[in-house]
Amino acid sequence: MVRLYGIKTCGSVKKAMAFLESRGVKYIFVDFKKEAPSLSLIEYWLEFVPLSKLLNSKGATYKKLGLKDKNLDEDETKQWLIEAPTLIKRPVVEYKKGENKVIVGFDEDLYTEIWR
Repeated sequence: MVRLYGIKTCGSVKKAMAFLESRGVKYIFVDFKKEAPSLSLIEYWLEFVPLSKLLNSKGATYKKLGLKDKNLDEDETKQWLIEAPTLIKRPVVEYKKGENKVIVGFDEDLYTEIWR
């Protein structure tokens, strides 16, 4: 089963949902506004993607919180991702193709390669 994490109003999340639906891929949607990720979930994602990819340092939340100037270490960054999940680049997609995998963001070419 595919698990898609994000915010329903996010353009990239909408694109990912539409893509999966057009391919008949069943997924479970987890809304960051209703359910913040746990530290263990973030650490699981980090087994697949670097923290620099998971953290949306170009988004409004990052700028609003002034995190660029805080020189956060990895643990502090993870804590911010829990406290303000809108800092997470969206969508985060967990899926299984032989083995568990996690991808971040919407890339139509990558999605097409995975879900032909």
